[in-house]
Formats: sequence, C-alpha cells, structure tokens
Amino acid sequence: MAKKTFEQAMKQLEQIVQELESGDMPLEKAIKKFEEGIQISKYCSGKLDESEKRITMLMKDATGNVTEVPFATQRRD
Repeated sequence: MAKKTFEQAMKQLEQIVQELESGDMPLEKAIKKFEEGIQISKYCSGKLDESEKRITMLMKDATGNVTEVPFATQRRD
C-alpha cells in the first residue's frame, strides 16, 4: 500500500464498503475488494495503535508514570 493518511485510507475503506454493499459486482471482484478492505482495515488499526502509544508517551510524568485524565478536564476554553 502506498503511503497515505489515515483519513485517505478510511475514505477508501468506506468506498469499498459501499461497492460491496451494492451487490453489483462479480464474485471474484467482490472477493478482491474484500481482501483490499481487510488490508486497509489493518493499516488503519495500526495507525490508531501508533497514535495511542504516542499519546501515552506524551502523558507520562517526570517519573515515567502515566496518569489517565478524562479528556474533558484537559480542555481549556
């Protein structure tokens, strides 16, 4: 898969789902689209895991402890 953003991958995945749900394609093509969708899904899942790890690293305090703070309490208006 060529380098793409998470958003581009999700948009492509949504397109594949729409194509599969239409039911207008031959079985072989549908299987290939399904396989492509699985690959994109794995890519997106990996990107989300990476992001979660980065956020966790950013939330560590000076002693290396991670404290969970509800997102709403972090906002400052």
